[in-house]
Amino acid sequence: MTDGTLGASFRDPSGFVFERDGIIYRQVNRSYAADYDRLMSSGLYAALVERGLLIAHEEVSIEPTGRGDPYRILQPDLVPFISYPYEWCFGELKDAALATLEIQRIALDFGMTLKDASAYNIQFLQGRPVFIDTLSFEAYEEGTPWVAWRQFCQHFLAPLALISYRDVGLGQLSRLYIDGVPLALARSLLPARAWLRIQLFLHIWVQAGSQRRFEGAASEDATAPKQRPVSRKNLDNLVAGLKNACESLDWKPEGTEWADYYEGDSYTDEGDEDKAAVVASHLDRIRPAEVWDLGANTGRFSRIASERGIHTVSFDVDPACVERNYRAARSSKDARLLPLILDLVNPSPALGWAHEERNSLAERSSADLVMALALIHHIAISNNVPLARIASYFARLAPHLIIEFVPKSDPKVKILLATREDVFPGYTQAGFEEAFSSVFEIVDAHPVKGSERTIYLMRRRD
Repeated sequence: MTDGTLGASFRDPSGFVFERDGIIYRQVNRSYAADYDRLMSSGLYAALVERGLLIAHEEVSIEPTGRGDPYRILQPDLVPFISYPYEWCFGELKDAALATLEIQRIALDFGMTLKDASAYNIQFLQGRPVFIDTLSFEAYEEGTPWVAWRQFCQHFLAPLALISYRDVGLGQLSRLYIDGVPLALARSLLPARAWLRIQLFLHIWVQAGSQRRFEGAASEDATAPKQRPVSRKNLDNLVAGLKNACESLDWKPEGTEWADYYEGDSYTDEGDEDKAAVVASHLDRIRPAEVWDLGANTGRFSRIASERGIHTVSFDVDPACVERNYRAARSSKDARLLPLILDLVNPSPALGWAHEERNSLAERSSADLVMALALIHHIAISNNVPLARIASYFARLAPHLIIEFVPKSDPKVKILLATREDVFPGYTQAGFEEAFSSVFEIVDAHPVKGSERTIYLMRRRD
């Protein structure tokens, strides 16, 4: 029997998450016993779970890990795929922020408060943001400020404001600053017009200045300045103000590279229907529990999987595509579809202490099947990645693959080659099949009607 502590939970003295025999558990240490008991007995846990805001768990009796001072062992509901804030689109980050604030508001009504407002405590389950850190609650004492205020602003408000006012690419700052975007940095990047919104001025500009003065005073005097008592009414107003600030921010998913990719695509209506039918047939044949759709654009083919009850992670490099995909999934209440931002040529790496706090994309793989439709030419030609390396990486991700080969004669490939020299003699259908046959068995090859493209179903070789 071996146990492994997962993610960044080793930082928390209240307990930690571990895996045993493929099952995820959370150990509650005795130091957190009073707050845990209050969470469970006050009705807060039940209220949050009922609203879909907190992950549900069962208390289980298993042999302790031998680490810490165990008080309870919990088995939380399973989250099919763990995603990170730098993989979320604007809408997902905003919904996660509003969920965190709603949890804080409800917690105060039950005499508790969030001591931790990290974006990493949110995951998406059945299409909705859910809080997963059961040990982030503590008893609220009248007059105390919200200790997670700055953390919330760094993890949520600052990146939302930077995307809304500057550029959607600034959402990737969360990948560089895994403890949250520094408020001083956000203040320096936001335009002057952002400060016309009083809530942004108070929560980013003023707080960044206060933090700098506090750090300066602390460096000169070991006695840190004492904060004034904060009444419950003012605390409620703080949460309401943060909610107003987040709700007022918006980003329109337009004007990016691939958001309109399907307009004027290489398919006739007959070809598009044929492609969809082939994908559906392969999904019905394999019956995967989880699908990863790489280069999903706005999720047209991801939905063929999710509508079959398959948990589907729908990746694309273009934030506008992912935003449209997420808005459509949210509107249709698609509980099986998770749209995420991913640059497949530079996928999410392992981050944090010892590269163990945030797992790389491949380390999180639990997919039974990967789809790579209308994607291979972008990787091989636009980014000069050899076909054999693409095949090898896909084989690491899943045992089954639905992939579309797009030849040089295709209009989309011609566009890619129009502004560069064709240095890809091996990019042929025969070369493609040879490269992928080294790690996959070709189960089926279907020419798409009305085009020169081919859809393949492949099975990884043992």
